[in-house]
Amino acid sequence: MKKLFVIFAIVSITIANNVNPLKDIPHYGDLPYRKIDVGEEITYVVKYLFISIGEIKLKVTKREITNTDTIYSAIAYIDSYEGLPFVNLHQIYETRFNSRQFPVFFRGTIIDKDTTFTEYTFNYKSKNIHILKGSRTKNEIWTDSTAHLDREYLDGLSLFYYARMRTGKKATYNTPVFINEKGERTTIRCYDKPEAVEIDAVDYKINCVYLDGETEFKGIFGLTGYFEGWFSNDDHAVPIYAKMSVIIGNITVELKEWKKKNWSPPKFQN
Repeated sequence: MKKLFVIFAIVSITIANNVNPLKDIPHYGDLPYRKIDVGEEITYVVKYLFISIGEIKLKVTKREITNTDTIYSAIAYIDSYEGLPFVNLHQIYETRFNSRQFPVFFRGTIIDKDTTFTEYTFNYKSKNIHILKGSRTKNEIWTDSTAHLDREYLDGLSLFYYARMRTGKKATYNTPVFINEKGERTTIRCYDKPEAVEIDAVDYKINCVYLDGETEFKGIFGLTGYFEGWFSNDDHAVPIYAKMSVIIGNITVELKEWKKKNWSPPKFQN
């Protein structure tokens, strides 16, 4: 969540029996301009009214080359700090998405006294989404059903990578998201003007590009409504700073530390 004008050629998606699994399914967005680095680990501090309330850690864990596409695996850990009187949140989100950031699998886990999970498996060949929900604590399945896959959807975590990979080019994306067992829509507006951003973890102004948008649903971390984000203005498009509305109110999310080979935040040049 910067864009170089590099466009990758689209490879025809075919499977062994020569059937296109995306045939007749509407496509949304475009090819990304940034690149995804396997092994990347970035950590953010979450603040509410200038109080640090938790951390978000994001990892890109794997890249697989299949006979149809390139599939990336990513995971997000969201944890509030212990001892806070108004928030107690521990969540894990996992996604596997293709080269255009549309998912083939999503899992969300809410860790509590009763740890629950939600899984979506996106089957483009059979045009359905397999929905599985239940309790890990009680080893129960509450929902085992399918929904019609009538278009390309993002999930709650691949949405983040979709936006990130398209930063730096002036464009607007109205993209379907499958969340809470139904299709919703997110609007993302990307801008191409460089902006200087300052954070505690870096002792200089960072060269960033900006995006904003709206969601009409409650997503990861309770995200809803209007959001803003600033990303490094380079090939990697690392999220640097964000403002968003969540269930407890308005929060900020700020880059705290990173493990990323051959990368440091780009310096803003006046």
